[in-house]
Amino acid sequence: MTVTEESWNQYGARLRQAYAEAVAGVADLLAAPAVATAWNRPSALADLGVGGLAGHAVRQDLGLPDLLAGPEPQEPVISLREYYVERVTWLDAGVDGAVNRRIRASGEETAADGHGALLARLRGTVVRLREELPHAPAARPVRMASWGDWSLDLDDFLLTRLMELVVHADDLAYSVGLPNPPFPERVTAPVVDLLARLAVRRHGTAAVIRGLARAERAPASIAGV
Repeated sequence: MTVTEESWNQYGARLRQAYAEAVAGVADLLAAPAVATAWNRPSALADLGVGGLAGHAVRQDLGLPDLLAGPEPQEPVISLREYYVERVTWLDAGVDGAVNRRIRASGEETAADGHGALLARLRGTVVRLREELPHAPAARPVRMASWGDWSLDLDDFLLTRLMELVVHADDLAYSVGLPNPPFPERVTAPVVDLLARLAVRRHGTAAVIRGLARAERAPASIAGV
């Protein structure tokens, strides 16, 4: 094994551990009585209820164990950069864009059976991910049914999901008056790195550097998603 291969395997193992920990953390948040009480109330995100936000946050994670247990997709694998720059349409669609309306509807659909049902599904998913994820090869392609004719490598997919879980856990906690979930740095560091790259994509390098380092010249926002 070369140093490069060994380093990549170590990165993949850390990423998988962080991802599984994030899913478990969101399950713990979902179990909070405040979330159950507010299930049918509006969330902090426009046109999305608390239940719908929870459903959106974990929808793709719920399906991952079955995808890994099934046949490998035949669609070509694209890079993470191509995924965010050329493939996803929700980044620039705006809150009222058709793709974001579909995303909100799918979140509500995932949560339609109620708080207890979604929590039970997510707890079961956590168990399966902890058991199965360490044994899946890094180059194993993953493709969700709603995607086009392309796939992502598993570890790239997990990084996209890690970001979504951490961001939406904050949305969910804020929506019901709970503190931000205390994810450790091994979970949040890859998310901060990815969000910084997405911020550069949207605002440019100078704006992001100023936003992070120069309060007197910082733009109003450097949000990347």
